[in-house]
Amino acid sequence: MAREQTQVRDLGEGSYVMIDDAPCKITAYSTAKPGKHGSAKARVEGKGVFDENKRNFTQPVDAKVWVPIIQRKQGQVVSVESDDVAQVMALDTYETFTIKTGDADLAPDDEIEYLEMDEQRKIV
Repeated sequence: MAREQTQVRDLGEGSYVMIDDAPCKITAYSTAKPGKHGSAKARVEGKGVFDENKRNFTQPVDAKVWVPIIQRKQGQVVSVESDDVAQVMALDTYETFTIKTGDADLAPDDEIEYLEMDEQRKIV
């Protein structure tokens, strides 16, 4: 799995983090002051990059968390098979794969940008 470790204090809104083993984009980040017997805590809320589910966690700011390495790539639509599935060719490797189109209105020969992590892909 493509990921690296970092401390919670290094995170911020708009960056990525693994929450419940799913890559998420951080939508809200807040910290609470350290208490009498503890360290400062951070509350992180995120939205799944590939599944759109909302997730959150609370950790001390010096705790280690996993950050996914998500690549942004270019592709070309080869064919549109049905309303929500298209065949796309990666422009760097010429590999062909199927991808869900979501709301995107695609036609053959359209160039698209997509996110990729491991074998998960999503049109931007």
